[in-house]
Amino acid sequence: MKREQAESGAAPSGRVQASAVQAIAVLGSTGSIGTQALDVARERGWQVTALAAGRNLDLLEAQVREFRPGLVSVDEGVLGEARARLSGLAQVIADPSEVAAHRADVTVNAMSGLIGLAPTRAALEAGQAVALATKEAMVTAAHLMWQAAAVGGGRVVPVDSEHTGMFQCLTGEDMADVAELILTASGGPFRLGPDDLSGVTPEQALRHPSWSMGPKVTLDSATLLNKGLEVMECASLYGLPLSQVGVVVHPQSIVHAAVRFRDGSLKAQFGPTDMRLPIAYAIDAAPTGMQRPGDVRGARRGPEVASHGSWPLLGDWEFRAPDLRRFPCLELAYRAGNTGGLAPVVLNAADEIAVDAFLAGQIGFMDIARLIERLLDETPGGDLTWDSLGEADAWARVRARELCAGGLGRAVGAGAGGGGQA
Repeated sequence: MKREQAESGAAPSGRVQASAVQAIAVLGSTGSIGTQALDVARERGWQVTALAAGRNLDLLEAQVREFRPGLVSVDEGVLGEARARLSGLAQVIADPSEVAAHRADVTVNAMSGLIGLAPTRAALEAGQAVALATKEAMVTAAHLMWQAAAVGGGRVVPVDSEHTGMFQCLTGEDMADVAELILTASGGPFRLGPDDLSGVTPEQALRHPSWSMGPKVTLDSATLLNKGLEVMECASLYGLPLSQVGVVVHPQSIVHAAVRFRDGSLKAQFGPTDMRLPIAYAIDAAPTGMQRPGDVRGARRGPEVASHGSWPLLGDWEFRAPDLRRFPCLELAYRAGNTGGLAPVVLNAADEIAVDAFLAGQIGFMDIARLIERLLDETPGGDLTWDSLGEADAWARVRARELCAGGLGRAVGAGAGGGGQA
């Protein structure tokens, strides 16, 4: 009986087990999600056993001195300096995958980009419970990640507010009863205009009206590509086709996700726009998290986060359909997801290069979608494997840089393919 309860995540008499989280490891600790995860650890009194960061040694050193992790990983280019600065404080390496598999109740992976894939794989194959903010893991390599979880017994709960909200909506429900998963989008800084977005500047695009995020995610929110990636991630996490994942623009960013059931009823998760709330829930839920798509189990919640227990339920809520003419990146994400294979890898790589080029003043705002569509048109065929993923990513980055340097040559068509829903 006890073994069955442990395997199912259920407690006696149908009660959900209290979270046993006492220690976490954080990858991407100097980024937006990583620093907020450490805010939650500080508030909850959790031990931090390991940290992984890039090159921001000033912030990393402060984190190490506060949380005293035993293991730290940094970018190889600053390994020598990091070892000198952290001498006597922690073991310093240049391998985030080792940090991902390090002893902890939960591994928080907040690394952005494909560099977060190998640590996610390592954590899952080591049987770790993973609070996953690296959306690329489920966007570009979903079935490979689920294979890793099956091999090692690892578990996953997403960190993004939308996906953690969806997880909470699906708790206690049968996936066969789900008609549609609905993600909300703030609409970004340009939801009300201008009608012509070709002349907007990086400074304008980085002024998100609702959330405090890193520059890449903030810019992706301005193009709605971030919402497109979340649509693909949502389908991969919960095992539904893209045709059952919809998007509505909700400027207040209070409703994070909703589920429409086959009987016509809806269920939504809403709350303050503070990423510490979904981070805390993902960490609480990770020890009994998903081992396969749609494997949603309830979790006991920890204490109040950031004094939000008295958050007032006031104000007006608006919902509207996304404007695919002004924001073609959303439809391009549906196209890549429906195509499958290597197309999501190419979409992700093209966007990363396009965002960098836009921020550097090399291309215009609408050229981001133009570049992505061009790369999707040229995407090679083939099955998705760890090797082909790396090869497709490398090809897409080289090709995208070539197009940015030489001019993109044509505009995005009005019908860019896809299946976006309002």
